[in-house]
Amino acid sequence: MIQGTGSDVGKSLVVAGLARAFANRGVRVAPFKPQNMSNNAAVTQDGGEIGRAQALQARAARLEPHTDMNPVLLKPQAGGAQIVVAGKVAGQASAREFQDWKPRLLPQVLESFTRLRAGRDLVIVEGAGSAAELNLRAADIANMGFARAVGAPVVIVGDIDRGGVIAQIVGCKAVLDPQDAALVQGFIVNKFRGDPTLFESGMRMIEERSGWRALGLLPWSDAAARLPAEDAYGLRAQPRASGDGVVIATPLLPGIANFDDLDPLKAEPGVRLVMMKPGEPIPAETSLVLLPGSKATIADLAALRANGWDVDITAHVRRGGQVFGICGGYQMMGRRIADPDGVEGPAGDAAGLGLLDVETVLAGDKTLTSVRGEDAIGGEAFHGYEMHIGKTSGADRARPVLRFAGGGDDGARSANGRCAGVYVHGLFASDAYRAAFLHGLGAPASTLDYEASVEAALDALASQCEAHLDLDALWEMAR
Repeated sequence: MIQGTGSDVGKSLVVAGLARAFANRGVRVAPFKPQNMSNNAAVTQDGGEIGRAQALQARAARLEPHTDMNPVLLKPQAGGAQIVVAGKVAGQASAREFQDWKPRLLPQVLESFTRLRAGRDLVIVEGAGSAAELNLRAADIANMGFARAVGAPVVIVGDIDRGGVIAQIVGCKAVLDPQDAALVQGFIVNKFRGDPTLFESGMRMIEERSGWRALGLLPWSDAAARLPAEDAYGLRAQPRASGDGVVIATPLLPGIANFDDLDPLKAEPGVRLVMMKPGEPIPAETSLVLLPGSKATIADLAALRANGWDVDITAHVRRGGQVFGICGGYQMMGRRIADPDGVEGPAGDAAGLGLLDVETVLAGDKTLTSVRGEDAIGGEAFHGYEMHIGKTSGADRARPVLRFAGGGDDGARSANGRCAGVYVHGLFASDAYRAAFLHGLGAPASTLDYEASVEAALDALASQCEAHLDLDALWEMAR
């Protein structure tokens, strides 16, 4: 089990790198995360949803994602979190209320783990947040509580890039319950930049003061930047994009979800993707405003207005600019959004941006499905997935954006063609679709093979793990 000294220390990508490295060795390996908290999710082969990081780890292990890989997923929204168990929505709870859920969730977590490990040589488990969250230890199912329940050996990951990694790891040992600390077999220092010989004494100090074995010093990985992030923590820390290229501006809303939709655009050399943080205006040179998915659509719409972005967007369209919405962003573009049952927060409704002649009611069962089809105008092929609650209707639905291979369509387009929205996530990972979309914005011809770039990044992570970590020692620990 890979646990960390804190959030965003690189646990997810360490697991992905190890999964690909062991898969390359011919090991039947699978990833597992007992409890995740993220609004970046993926549809699974068995018709559920799991954290996007676990779907990436499954890909690294050359497996199809399955709900058993992440049995409990918390999706933050207004007033608390939506709780997804075994891939399906099980309810909503505040952070305090969720503590009462944990004891009854542990048996389901263990059932998923038991099924997953059957027929596997190795399961690599990812913890959540920090291993040393003592205030949450009593009912823990995400870190040491799970490790102790299954007797998993634990490796602690610390992040040297944020500073204080010696204190991170040694401090973790100092505060852990002795029985929990006894499960820890070693540590990894992640995100090192520069000459590794300069930290040899640091590795020895951690060993001496913690009593844990040094398993390796992982260098900073440029490949990591080409892979989907697990949550918005790192997204908010990114510097503002600069350089040349067609400008696509995206507001960084509090409940932003499935923002890996943006990754293929960010990877395009002819595109400058600007993530607008609160208080920042839409750049004057923007060609497209892209409204991403949201887990709290009405609350995020209020945040968009509070930042004045609604005024900026209206002016942008008046100047001839374009707006494209995905899922929650699509819903915001309509005339009204209603949430009569409080699906995403307090019950209520709100006026939309009025960019599309549609209305949305957040009700009914959640749609979770993989889809394929073509652009309704140009015919470019796409693949993706739907993950949403709500039905959207209105006159602009008569001008769909996408047509599904099995029949039916998705999305709406304004009469002037400047504004459009869809429910389908993952569109821009389809090279032909993305190339045509960007051509319509005046971007240079795309040469990016996005899926190949993800595979290359996973292989690069695996190579780093092989070169800098003691995989043989990890294998013996698991045995």
